[in-house]
Amino acid sequence: MKYLHTMIRVRDLDASLKFFCGGLGLIETRRIDNEKGRFTLVFLAATDTPDAEIELTYNWPDAEGRTEGYGSARNFGHLAFRVADIYATCAHLQAMGVTINRPPRDGHMAFVRSPDLISIELLQDGHLPPQEPWASMPNTGTW
Repeated sequence: MKYLHTMIRVRDLDASLKFFCGGLGLIETRRIDNEKGRFTLVFLAATDTPDAEIELTYNWPDAEGRTEGYGSARNFGHLAFRVADIYATCAHLQAMGVTINRPPRDGHMAFVRSPDLISIELLQDGHLPPQEPWASMPNTGTW
């Protein structure tokens, strides 16, 4: 058996690509626009694991501009990424306007949420000593 991908539905494809590519550094590996089905699939991968992909599924609005509701996305669980410097990654995401829901107080783990409320766990490769402002930053919202 070989792991292929995890699919998540997204409401705003541009915002999701900004988060996953611009924020987390994933790369777009392929894209499929399906006119008949009125959806776009965008596959993303980390540069060091190109065979394990995330499939962003964007359902196009109907003729009146309505889109399908997806709920809070909490039933999904989370995606996890190992990062080289959790503090730099969180600072970069924060500068992009992303809320750090569970700051990396311990120098090891943080949680953020994508524009579609998908929980993203960030895990430090190795361990960094606690560092301000992260060490005393409270949790924000849910993840």
